Amino acid sequence: MKADTNAHEIIVSGIHVPLTEALKVYVNEKMERLFGHEDRIVRIRVEIEFDDRKAKEDRFTAKAHLQIQGPDANISVTSDDAYKSIDLLVDKLDRTLRRRSRLHKVKRNHPHDVELETALPKAE
Repeated sequence: MKADTNAHEIIVSGIHVPLTEALKVYVNEKMERLFGHEDRIVRIRVEIEFDDRKAKEDRFTAKAHLQIQGPDANISVTSDDAYKSIDLLVDKLDRTLRRRSRLHKVKRNHPHDVELETALPKAE
């Protein structure tokens, strides 16, 4: 990992999952892709959870709390494998960021008219 990209804050935690160094590195590498698309990201918190009481295809849950300038985003995905859950989570976060960016551009390029109830005074 490059020293200059280490400024991004990615917090990884595991619930009922042994958080190995390989899993941490995998999450960091995948999340770096998001920082390339959006420079306004403040912090990403990732939780990987294992629940053996759920059905086999939904045992691993990956949750992300994306702190960004503007409203934060909370994303959650489930699958049968921790690495697969991380991949699905990153894809979903990427779609969310691209959608926000598109909406921001649309609002910027198409401002709304404002109607005032009273007349503005004329400058003399």
